[in-house]
Amino acid sequence: MADVLFPYVKENIKKYLLEHWQEKECQEDVTQLQKQAEKDSHLDGFVPIPSGVSDNTTEHMIQAVVDNVYWQMSFDRKTTALKQLQGHIWRSAYISGQLKGEVYEDVVPSIRQWRELGIKLYIYSSGSIDAQKLLFGYSIEGDLLKLLDGHFDTNIGHKVESKSYRNIADNIGCLPENILFLTDVVKEALAAEKAGLHVAVVVRPGNAALTDEDKSNCCCITSFHQIHFPSQK
Repeated sequence: MADVLFPYVKENIKKYLLEHWQEKECQEDVTQLQKQAEKDSHLDGFVPIPSGVSDNTTEHMIQAVVDNVYWQMSFDRKTTALKQLQGHIWRSAYISGQLKGEVYEDVVPSIRQWRELGIKLYIYSSGSIDAQKLLFGYSIEGDLLKLLDGHFDTNIGHKVESKSYRNIADNIGCLPENILFLTDVVKEALAAEKAGLHVAVVVRPGNAALTDEDKSNCCCITSFHQIHFPSQK
């Protein structure tokens, strides 16, 4: 979805700001971006956002915010202020139906089957929990949140650090050896494995190609249909 979500922000940020500029939430987003811009003032190419107390027109202010966001995104920055505004733009798009969370066709039948077996399902993503809930709440398969037991983001720890997976195991009250972690990133797989979890690397079209070493070191699957659990009931 990243190849859809981030371009959507670039293409629609100005329209979003024009439509929501007078709203409290939007002004709070702008304030956070202004504070971030002040912190970034020492960086090469930094794009300032003037204070609203000056005689800048709304149009000039909005353009400054757009330019700053473009600048941050060009360096793939993950500042809290940027992520907050992006999340609000995505939320508006999901609610209006302009965006739908995409899931592979094998995912929903598989997780429904796992639920019937008593398996608990959690999402762990570098995207915020709010962003996760939008993706699964407004998916092409409808609202999938009822199939999930919880969500984790990088507040629990970074995905390439083993401690993060131990933190998740403690949080859900489950031994690491009783958890299966699915990912398409080898570094995440190795970190989870080091923490004692079972791991499978999911190979999907368009993902980064795996090396021969990756294939020999990891359990690889191409579909959730290849995963089989014994009944937990």
